[in-house]
Amino acid sequence: MYGIIALFDDQLNKRISKLWQELKDESISSYAFEVSDRKPHITIASYSKLDIKFFVDRLDSYLADKKSIEITFPSIGSFTGSGTLFYTPVITEDLFHFHNDFHTFFKDFNDAQPLYNPGQWIPHCTIANRLSNEKLIEAFLYCTTQAQNIKGYIKEIAVIDTSIPTQATVIFSKKLNPI
Repeated sequence: MYGIIALFDDQLNKRISKLWQELKDESISSYAFEVSDRKPHITIASYSKLDIKFFVDRLDSYLADKKSIEITFPSIGSFTGSGTLFYTPVITEDLFHFHNDFHTFFKDFNDAQPLYNPGQWIPHCTIANRLSNEKLIEAFLYCTTQAQNIKGYIKEIAVIDTSIPTQATVIFSKKLNPI
């Protein structure tokens, strides 16, 4: 399985990583540490299988003229019944168009998971996962008091291999052009 993920600038990355560490230190969630190499991100697409060389060649070409995307996370959300807590970004025109254009360009890769398709995608950066109801409430309360004015940039797009459940190995990444 492969994920296509949007990675953040250093400052935003450090801020979310610090929150992950705090949640672990407070014994609320160890989500970020259950998988080696996990990085704060927003998933753009997910595929069960890919001709990875062909896909990466096309992705490299596709990203050549793409610019960084400003991103702001003003809200915290949860998927019902999932025990997942996440930051939800403002869906700016740039973010919306990047996501739609990506799926249009890669429509021939018809193995994409529907959760990430245009019209179904809920962009998010997971903060904690598989929480009990009590821990979900605790994480929510903690995050609402700790996190304010969370903003930065999507600076890079990466392909990760998630076929090993305890790893999220980056097998390709490309920096986006400055704004």
